[in-house]
Amino acid sequence: MKNSLLVFLLLWLFASPASAQFADSLRVPAFRVQPLIVPATLAVGSLVVQGKISRQLQQQVARQYPGYRTSADAYLQYGPLAVSLGLGAAGVKGRYPFREQVLLAVLSNVAALGVTYAIKQIARYPRPDGSGYDAFPSGHATRAFTAATLLHKEYGPRSAWYSVGGYGVATATGTLRVLENQHWLSDVLAGAAVGIGATEVVYMGYPWVKEKLKKKKR
Repeated sequence: MKNSLLVFLLLWLFASPASAQFADSLRVPAFRVQPLIVPATLAVGSLVVQGKISRQLQQQVARQYPGYRTSADAYLQYGPLAVSLGLGAAGVKGRYPFREQVLLAVLSNVAALGVTYAIKQIARYPRPDGSGYDAFPSGHATRAFTAATLLHKEYGPRSAWYSVGGYGVATATGTLRVLENQHWLSDVLAGAAVGIGATEVVYMGYPWVKEKLKKKKR
């Protein structure tokens, strides 16, 4: 697990002010540190609760909800994404046109899940129920918080309730993974950090890349 912690810290090094200075040196105006504060905080929090705190919480959950099982989390993780793309397909104006929303959703999920499964392979951290060694980070939490952030970026400016609903569903997904004894609290926090962080980075970089491609095309 030491290697996984090192990798995770290195990944989130790019959310530091130093990375902002580096981006500025490359003249990438789209890069901002503020959107990465929340995912960086979640990443640090996942490392803080890793081990003793997560085990103690899981013991309490196992006592209060023995054998808890549900399939709701399998569907909830995609809920915010379905709402976001559904609104776009219905013609509700978001931050970007519908086709670009689809592209951003694909890019965000590829980036987030790529990071998550890379860390899983390196960390090899056991699940609470002993069913495998791919607990850290939670894939369900990554997908759910990626979807929630997509909904927030596209339709949060129209109404804060889109953001509240999206992140509420994502939080419920992570909670169910803990209740089902499939993941530790640290796994869920790490998944949330990767999902939010990857989506924020994609949205920050997209306008810059889009403008560069337009100039190249001209």
